[in-house]
Amino acid sequence: MRRLALTDADAEARHRCVQWMLGAGLEVRVDRIGNVYATRPGRDRSLPCVLMGSHIDTVATGGAFDGTLGVLGGIEVMRTLNDAGIQTLRDIEVGFFTEEEGVRFGTDMLGSAVTAGRIPLEVARKLTDADGKTVKDELIRIGFDGDACERRPVPHAYIECHIEQGPILASAGVDIGIVEGVQSISWQRLTIHGEAAHAGTTPITSRHDAGLAAASVVVEARRMCDSGDFGQLRATVGNLGIGGGQTNVIPHLATMTIDLRNPADDQMTAAEQHLASYVGELAARHGVRVAWERMAKTAVVPFHPGIGDLLAATADDLGLPYVRIMSGAGHDAQEIAAICPTAMVFVAGEHGGISHTPREHSAPGACANGTDVLANAVLRLADQP
Repeated sequence: MRRLALTDADAEARHRCVQWMLGAGLEVRVDRIGNVYATRPGRDRSLPCVLMGSHIDTVATGGAFDGTLGVLGGIEVMRTLNDAGIQTLRDIEVGFFTEEEGVRFGTDMLGSAVTAGRIPLEVARKLTDADGKTVKDELIRIGFDGDACERRPVPHAYIECHIEQGPILASAGVDIGIVEGVQSISWQRLTIHGEAAHAGTTPITSRHDAGLAAASVVVEARRMCDSGDFGQLRATVGNLGIGGGQTNVIPHLATMTIDLRNPADDQMTAAEQHLASYVGELAARHGVRVAWERMAKTAVVPFHPGIGDLLAATADDLGLPYVRIMSGAGHDAQEIAAICPTAMVFVAGEHGGISHTPREHSAPGACANGTDVLANAVLRLADQP
């Protein structure tokens, strides 16, 4: 599955979801960052709604369940309520947010961050992809430049059902995780400027090798994780490029992205400071210049304990065992948590919970169990006065 945000593939999926929403008798609206919401009216429309949702964009390398489960599961909740003839006190909404993955425009959780107020609309709409296309122009091109205000009405509560993308639930032998929060995430782009020179005639001591410096950063990032000095740090260099790479030329340029994750904000700060210091010393040693660009940074986000307890009670009533878990990945829920009580339901994955690859898969039974927890919890919330 390759469905980058605001591409033709994303547009096709968006239209399909809207068709399903309309088919379920829901009221659909699109906001100015392309977030889509569908409402099932309650008896008292003056009350804040209960919101479900996630995203339908993917990374470039696969992931048919990532995000999509929460959106399709939310639509199924609406259909089930219709089939049972249940009318709730509050409106219930299901939505999907624009560019959660951050792959195309470089900022993850973009649509939910805009609606929660962390990223201004005008900043988000000016973001560009690798070809210089802007979010604004692509929203217009695919027909999802909506007119609803991006700062949505504050919900009564938000619950997101999502695959775990890790091995914890499978190792515990359960389908369900009650998510207590999301760890801190730091994305930075590092550019290293060296000097091109002949690979055969330039002495080692005279080189300003951008490629060597970049490789050293990769190794140091892993050493930091292995050292234990920064808690449960996870570091990934997901993009690494050598400018104008030639076999017999010393690299003059290297660019790389560095993804850091940590469940403790103080440990994340220490890791970032250490890495910056290390790169500064590396630059001096090799005679190269470096430039940092902050792509994204989010602190640890704790979810609402009351919503978490309600999810746990719901799972208990359904006879579904669960574990409480901290999310290692970023999710739209961490943005929505800034405006209303929020929690997540995780669903176990197969193959060790591998994600962002074509092997990503959650069994139908696990998906159904996660959606059952979502449905019953949402129903309880939607009848709260």
